[in-house]
Amino acid sequence: MSKPVLRRVMESSAAKPQETPRVLVVEDEPDIAALIAYQLTREGFRVETAATGTEALTAVGREVPDLVVLDRMLPGVSGDEVLKTLKSESATRGVPVLVLTARREQEDRIEGLELGADDYLTKPFSPRELVLRVHSILRRARDTGTPTGGRILRAGPLRVDLAAHQVTLDGDEVTLTPTEFRLLVALLERKGRTQSRRQLLEKAWDVRSEISDRLQTRTVDMHVRRLRSKLGEVGDWVETVRGFGYRFRTPEDRS
Repeated sequence: MSKPVLRRVMESSAAKPQETPRVLVVEDEPDIAALIAYQLTREGFRVETAATGTEALTAVGREVPDLVVLDRMLPGVSGDEVLKTLKSESATRGVPVLVLTARREQEDRIEGLELGADDYLTKPFSPRELVLRVHSILRRARDTGTPTGGRILRAGPLRVDLAAHQVTLDGDEVTLTPTEFRLLVALLERKGRTQSRRQLLEKAWDVRSEISDRLQTRTVDMHVRRLRSKLGEVGDWVETVRGFGYRFRTPEDRS
């Protein structure tokens, strides 16, 4: 049922853009949902709430939000399922998502990032911290798509237009998620130089908290695999530096 709903997003997103960012809060605990909505409304955001995953997807079908605050533990359609659906549809793939979770283990928190979330926050949380994270995610999303003086990154047949937020390979557009785009930009901006998984995690996810080496490896490696698969033969230019991280090198760089 969710897929047809989200396919109608293309028509709804054609409406004229709103200057005030719209945030969809998906939380089944009424008190928490009301607190989040109150704090974000005070900050000037337009806020809509949904108590279930089905309600959330219906709300997205009516109007694409600028950001989703999403509880992982929802009745019926879980928050993880909502996140997977959003990231699987081209019309909503770029919508930033802040995941809320009551699970405090690193393993559980990193799962949200692996599913495509832009950030996570564990319960109980500070309302002020939530507001700051929302501002940070939206600012990062704007910076990614903001004109940068027509700056273009090139490597062989690969072309990355930072202003248009567009990647082409031999003239054909390559569809990347926002995280994959930031990861590719981070690699290209330091072409030929090795970067640790920690450095890439900070640049692509803006994650600076203490995350174990094992989870760093799992998260970054999985996204690098996805990026390589989308870049075809150029994906081989993303080299693994064993025991450290990755670097982007063209055949010319190696000769």
